[in-house]
Amino acid sequence: MPLTGEYEPNPVDWVREQVEQYQASGGTEANTLRDTGIPIILITARGRRSGKLRTFALMRVEHDGEYAFVASKGGAPEHPAWYHNLVAHPEVMIQDGPTPFDAVVRELDGDERELWWQRAVAVFPTYAQYQLRAVDRRIPVLLASPA
Repeated sequence: MPLTGEYEPNPVDWVREQVEQYQASGGTEANTLRDTGIPIILITARGRRSGKLRTFALMRVEHDGEYAFVASKGGAPEHPAWYHNLVAHPEVMIQDGPTPFDAVVRELDGDERELWWQRAVAVFPTYAQYQLRAVDRRIPVLLASPA
């Protein structure tokens, strides 16, 4: 079921601008993490407290039509806010190119988490360094499957 509700743009200028440029271009522009050349996707999710829709970018870790979301927050000691939003409201919209689609997110564990973690590190090796920094938490990996 498509997400509906009030949209709230990201308060961080460069993130908001990247999201707007990606959406306006159908994913042909602003589709990498700054100047790294590493592809990103957009995720629209519902805020757990506000109920408002928010869009943010994550590394593109895709396999057979499913996407891993790595809640690294750069190795910070706490999970990113979007992680808590997705746990509370697992229905999301993903944009990987011109056409957004609905998906449902679930947190991974065990062998399945390890498989997707390795896929994520292959895309963005810095995730491994982030895990070393996040000594008091295991970085969550969520899997988004088309709805």
